[in-house]
Amino acid sequence: MGTQILMFTLLALLAPKFTFSSPVPDPELIVQEVNEKINASRRNLGFLSCGTGNPIDDCWRCDPNWEKNRQRLADCAIGFGKHATGGRDGKIYVVTDSGDHAVNPKPGTLRYGVIQNEPLWIIFAQDMVIRLKQELMVNSFKTIDGRGASVHIAGGPCITVQYVTNVIIHGLNIHDCKQGGNAYVRDSPDHYGWRTVSDGDGVSIFGGSHVWVDHCSLSNCRDGLIDAIHGSTAITISNNYLTHHNKVMLLGHSDSYKQDKNMQVTIAFNHFGEGLVQRMPRCRHGYFHVVNNDYTHWEMYAIGGSASPTINSQGNRFLAPDREDSKEVTKHEDAPEGEWKRWNWRSEGDLMLNGAFFTLSGAGASSNYAKASSLSARPSSLVGTITGGSGSLNCRKGKRC
Repeated sequence: MGTQILMFTLLALLAPKFTFSSPVPDPELIVQEVNEKINASRRNLGFLSCGTGNPIDDCWRCDPNWEKNRQRLADCAIGFGKHATGGRDGKIYVVTDSGDHAVNPKPGTLRYGVIQNEPLWIIFAQDMVIRLKQELMVNSFKTIDGRGASVHIAGGPCITVQYVTNVIIHGLNIHDCKQGGNAYVRDSPDHYGWRTVSDGDGVSIFGGSHVWVDHCSLSNCRDGLIDAIHGSTAITISNNYLTHHNKVMLLGHSDSYKQDKNMQVTIAFNHFGEGLVQRMPRCRHGYFHVVNNDYTHWEMYAIGGSASPTINSQGNRFLAPDREDSKEVTKHEDAPEGEWKRWNWRSEGDLMLNGAFFTLSGAGASSNYAKASSLSARPSSLVGTITGGSGSLNCRKGKRC
């Protein structure tokens, strides 16, 4: 019987993976699938398991042949964005030229790759700093994979994921992002259009779905490091190292923009590090799973929100600053206490250090938390190990990453 079960499981793993694209699957079906599987089959069988407790890293990082198996990364995602295939089913495209032209990009440049209509897995021939002239408008079914090189997107406008689906951004250093706009920008081989002034985000997700941002190092941008607005959903933000920034992460456009009410975002295994002030994240309307992150710095607050978002905080480590007026993890914004007390915010298994405290609200057992649950939390005592490799990685050919 045990042999039959193992064979059945292995056959299931070898079966073709169904590619999700728009529309976004029903949230209840996602929750049911997560509760049944929790990414268990492959990882529990010990495929490439490194034993870190980080299910993404244990899926691929200890493979010395990762460079030959790059597209396998797409099968390692977790959380609400776990069906983001990126360019898994397409060709490899190699960036050889760090230059940029917003309307007529040259073959070999990053912009030329990301605007193509077909799936592409985009890698880099060598270390490079890319100073974009305008926002990088990423088309659907693209992976930008910085492994094996030190790649910096810096000093100009940065990455925009607008009204597209199935995008993976991995292993980049994204910093010092500026505003762009009042210019023509190409977003596909057969279309370019006029862009008004951008916010200056590191990664801007605008009406995007099935998006995964993993193992990036982000800092010091004009607006947000990672923002998701205007009906974006099915997003995972994982294993990133975020530093030196004020308004870190905005999830939800405005209190009046009700289209964000179905947004689902997983924020997992990130290290919120030195020089951060607030919005880790700031949420509106939707469903947010904040799980196994390490918060070592904030000046104002860590997690905030308005417009009745559901926030499920599990297994995080919160180290409060020494200032007595900044010990609170949470901030209920733009509403009187009589209103925000009904918002469903809970803390389960979080480790509170140096006087940190989380202000609970709403019904602790509300059914809304099912829509804000995307994976099983590990104990907060393991957060240091789980997040120890956050940010961009120093991966080299022929060696474990």
